[in-house]
Amino acid sequence: MQERFFDRDISWLSFNHRVLQEARDRRVPLYERLKFLAIYSSNLDEFYRVRVASLRSFKKLRKKTRQQYHMHPRRTLQQVQKIVQRQQLLFGETFREEIIPDLSSKGINLITDAQFDAPQQAFAVQYFDEHLAPILKPLFLAPGIRAPFLKNKSLYFVAQTADNAHVAVLVEIPSEEKGRFVVLPSQDGGHFITFLDDIIRFNLNRFLPDAIQGAAYSIKLSRDAELYIDDELSGNLIEKIKQGLEGRASGLPTRFLYDASIPPELLDPLIEIFQLKKGDLIPGARYHNFSDFFDFPEPPGIPGLRDESMSPLPHPFLQDASSILGSVRRNDQLLHYPYQTFGYLLSLLREAADLPIVHSIKITLYRIAAESEIAKALAYALEKGKEVTVFVEAKARFDEATNLVWGQRLQDAGARIIYSIPNLKVHAKALLITTRAKRGPAHYAYLSTGNFNEKTSFVYADHALLTADIQITEEVAQLFSFLEGSSPGPEFQSLLVAPLTLRERLTALVDREIHHAQMGREAYIILKMNSLEDRKMIDKLYEASNAGVRIYLIIRGICCLRPGVAKLSENIVAISVVDRFLEHARIFLFGNAGQEECYLSSADWMTRNLDHRVEVAFPIRNPDRLKELRTLLEIQLGGNLKARILDSKQENQYVTREPHQPYIQAQPAFYQYLNSLL
Repeated sequence: MQERFFDRDISWLSFNHRVLQEARDRRVPLYERLKFLAIYSSNLDEFYRVRVASLRSFKKLRKKTRQQYHMHPRRTLQQVQKIVQRQQLLFGETFREEIIPDLSSKGINLITDAQFDAPQQAFAVQYFDEHLAPILKPLFLAPGIRAPFLKNKSLYFVAQTADNAHVAVLVEIPSEEKGRFVVLPSQDGGHFITFLDDIIRFNLNRFLPDAIQGAAYSIKLSRDAELYIDDELSGNLIEKIKQGLEGRASGLPTRFLYDASIPPELLDPLIEIFQLKKGDLIPGARYHNFSDFFDFPEPPGIPGLRDESMSPLPHPFLQDASSILGSVRRNDQLLHYPYQTFGYLLSLLREAADLPIVHSIKITLYRIAAESEIAKALAYALEKGKEVTVFVEAKARFDEATNLVWGQRLQDAGARIIYSIPNLKVHAKALLITTRAKRGPAHYAYLSTGNFNEKTSFVYADHALLTADIQITEEVAQLFSFLEGSSPGPEFQSLLVAPLTLRERLTALVDREIHHAQMGREAYIILKMNSLEDRKMIDKLYEASNAGVRIYLIIRGICCLRPGVAKLSENIVAISVVDRFLEHARIFLFGNAGQEECYLSSADWMTRNLDHRVEVAFPIRNPDRLKELRTLLEIQLGGNLKARILDSKQENQYVTREPHQPYIQAQPAFYQYLNSLL
């Protein structure tokens, strides 16, 4: 009998396969395919640094503890290695046999050092002498000699040497400093680009005359990125975070990626010198760090390399409004990113700063952009005399440093800064603007499925509610009181708040659909989210399916639920949409016998979100706003170009189109729908 749940990490690899599918899809413009190769590579790097590192830690737990938490780390690691190797072969095949020839057909030639013509050879020598020779430092390796430290994700060349005292020589490729790609002199109107790696390869005999046959092989080490912090009440949490960041670069190895053509007489000593284990070793191709293709040079004047532009649309009610707060006071409004501009939020903050009636601004910041316009707008509000309270999540993985920098800047400017809560991450996306009113404070709230981050707003598909609804805004005020520590346990009626009520209320909403089905009424649930992992909630969906509730899932990433299994999930259909924008929104819609109830949320149905984070699900009560979201869901459920079927075999088959059906690509279709509302 099949297991009831997919393994979380295996399901994630299935998601990354969907990303790879986009790179292999010839309908996708060429530079967008390169982008998806970069995304796949970046995703896999993080997976090894975080999830593989965690799995290796789990192996050290007692068997009883592993069983309690449904952990099978040894088996999972074996599966991971097999799946990744298959995907890497597909990745390499896509790059060599499809991307490189297709680039060439556009007049863009990514060439190796062996293909340089005479002018390019002269350029490679000059470039090396001027830009690389002064900074390259060869490191000689031998057993018994202390090994140099390999930095996380950095690229290195290793070459055999004729020097009998050493077995190899190591050189770091300075791609972070110099960039990964070098534009070469053109010929006959064509464009020629090479890897920085190949500039070094071409000059290797001049630089390392003792290297055997001038052969250099690329290697790369990924290191454990988890921060193991005792998040107790006492002690300085911020200092612990900073110390953890310092240690992150020197974490234990999780993946040693190497050129598969490296000879055994060179690889074996490397394994010994760097004290690598068998599970660390991943054979790869000639080049690593394909995330560098985010910055692949794009020659001007070549059409069709990118997706057609979908410039952010104006909002039908906010665009010409003399006051955003006034418009929100009259009616709830929804913003849909990236289809509509993030600028409305910045305008809202500036308007609040300029209005004398506004008393205070409170906001949660989970991931702050490096050059954050949001933070600058908050600083402007401080200049205008507003009270500003900022909850900065100091434990947002890989964004800790940026968050801490901005937290300090805003604190220096006069804001009240609150960092983290013991044992919880604050993942909720909430903004509260409070005005002085004759009858007491009046509130305006902005609640979102995505971050207060203008950079990601261009590529993450999210939704945000702007509301002056008294019940909702009063509860947002209670939420901030809870975060500030002045309210030990507020009672929420409109908002579903983790870890206090979210799990309980979601369970009750599913139970209500089960009851409707049992009473013979129409019963259905539509859930859209990044990840579905929590076993209790999955079991509740299985129960609903067996009771006759129709369930439709749109899951971008991890899906541990097995759809379409007889006597388990026969009434559950699941798809995943991977396209030009990253689907980041969470929408929970319950049929409720014709009286639909809909929530937007920052929370996925993962145990960490439901039990170990501060999350908010907020209701959409305005009928027109509900219609907007309903239309989005219908478009995505009807899409047949970028939707994959999530089935019990994780095969990622595309949704099939019937001969009479038109092609429907959900993201452009939703853009067109929003444009029609103007």
